[in-house]
Amino acid sequence: MIRCITIDDEPLALRQIRGYIEKIPFLELAGQFSNALDAQHFLASESVDLIFVDINMPDITGIEFVRSLQQRPMIIFTTAYSEYAIDGFKLDATDYLLKPFSFAEFSRSVGKANSLYELMTNSRRHMPAESEIEPSESGNEYISIRADHKVSLIKTGDIIYIESDGEYVRLHLTDGSTIMTLFRIKNMETSLPSDSFMRVHRSYIVNLKCVTGYARGRVFLNNNEYVPIGENYKEAFQEYISKHYSSL
Repeated sequence: MIRCITIDDEPLALRQIRGYIEKIPFLELAGQFSNALDAQHFLASESVDLIFVDINMPDITGIEFVRSLQQRPMIIFTTAYSEYAIDGFKLDATDYLLKPFSFAEFSRSVGKANSLYELMTNSRRHMPAESEIEPSESGNEYISIRADHKVSLIKTGDIIYIESDGEYVRLHLTDGSTIMTLFRIKNMETSLPSDSFMRVHRSYIVNLKCVTGYARGRVFLNNNEYVPIGENYKEAFQEYISKHYSSL
């Protein structure tokens, strides 16, 4: 059971999320708060696994609230303003829901949180300090990765992008599946062929062959998703684009 709280200054938004939570069997609502200060007081004596938090709130914004947490649980940001998405990604948020969102969108988001929660729980019980990721005998075409109590052989060309979740990484594959493992993204970066993969953000590595476009600080991928480009990575990405693509 994932113990969660919600924070939003809009009563209607709180009611909607509460209704959605009640439909998810693995979620337990521990509290609802109309401002971040009350939530901070609650968390001083209580622990939770997941926080749904609005970003644009008076006094303390959702971003400021999350930054203030010494022990940070999983975070799902909820907001009506898409321009805050990159700030959310910088804090390694589990997900980002853009209002108004449907129950289907909410369900997919908490599904990601549940997968991460199960992985963290199982890893604490059974896994070593960090998974091993090694190139296979065929060189860089495949990697072997320890996850879910087994070793999976993954073709690097089947990886669309890699997402960091704290000390974990999630591999997004071309068949729509994901694989999560206890591994640092900086070590993942060195394990993949540099001519095919590029780190474009502190939390994201993309398969350059899956890039379909870019605009306004985003890299678009061939699974109809996008990831943010970090300020420290823009120059290298632009150099790659200029070198490999002709401008018309």
